[in-house]
This record gives sequence, structure tokens and C-alpha cells, in this order.
Amino acid sequence: MSDSISVNLHISAEEFLKLYKGSAKSVVTESVDGRRIRFPARILQPYVTKNGVEGSFKIYFDEKGKFKWIDRL
Repeated sequence: MSDSISVNLHISAEEFLKLYKGSAKSVVTESVDGRRIRFPARILQPYVTKNGVEGSFKIYFDEKGKFKWIDRL
């Protein structure tokens, strides 16, 4: 069984470039339900546009908290 968490993201192209270049490897944000979460920036690569990453996403993970997949809502 998978657990999930929903987030709304607004990461500019410039900010995501820092993540891509490796000066930062994680995204830290607040979930829709108010929890502070950290996840690997690499999971957002399919959703990067020329404007960065914007939108609502649901991140799924296993019972041990390991990332499984992400969906754009």
C-alpha cells in the first residue's frame, strides 16, 4: 500500500537550475495539509518547463517513506 502527500509548487527556472547543477539536491516545502517535507529534486525533472516547476502534485511513497512516483494533479 502507498501513502501520498500533496504539494503546490512554484519553483522558478533560475531556482531549479541551482537544483539541477547540484548546489542543492532537495526541495523543502510545505504540504497542502501543513506538514514540512523534503524530497529529491530529481523527481521533478519531467515537469520542468522554461518557467521552472509550477503546479499541484501528489507524491507517493512506500510504508518506509521511500519515494515511489509523482503525479501532476
